[in-house]
Amino acid sequence: MSILDKIPLSELHVRALDLKPETKSFFAKLRKKKPKNLDKVVHELHDEVFQEINCLDCANCCKSISPTLYDKDVERLARHFKMKPSQFVEEYLYIDNEGDYVFKQTPCPFLLPDNYCMAYESRPRACREYPHTDRKRFYQILELTLKNTEVCPAIFDVVEKLKEKKEEL
Repeated sequence: MSILDKIPLSELHVRALDLKPETKSFFAKLRKKKPKNLDKVVHELHDEVFQEINCLDCANCCKSISPTLYDKDVERLARHFKMKPSQFVEEYLYIDNEGDYVFKQTPCPFLLPDNYCMAYESRPRACREYPHTDRKRFYQILELTLKNTEVCPAIFDVVEKLKEKKEEL
């Protein structure tokens, strides 16, 4: 049974917010302790969760948040769409309050109705690495992970399973 069967996408945000204080406290302990086996445990959970879920069944990340785009991402996407980088920026991006390029709109302008990405091979680095639960030094992105539990059912599931393994950490 997929996490999407257990928690409908319409309920994910509310469930994540309900659990946010507990998760925040758990993450604070992880940040302080920096368990040596954290990456190993999180990567195993990542693999387990992604045996059950297909991102194409959801695509909530593409529908509700914008990745940060770096100059290399802009250049790659501009090339993909046979545009100059400045044209790409003007048409699709703006600079947010943190000084980063992000898409002007959500859902992502390149998300197709079947949840495929029309620029998949040229997608931004943040999209390539999302949901970040398979990266090294996971303790460094606990704040981002906390935010993303509200968006991504896979991240929500990884975090809930991680809390169940707190004795192993």
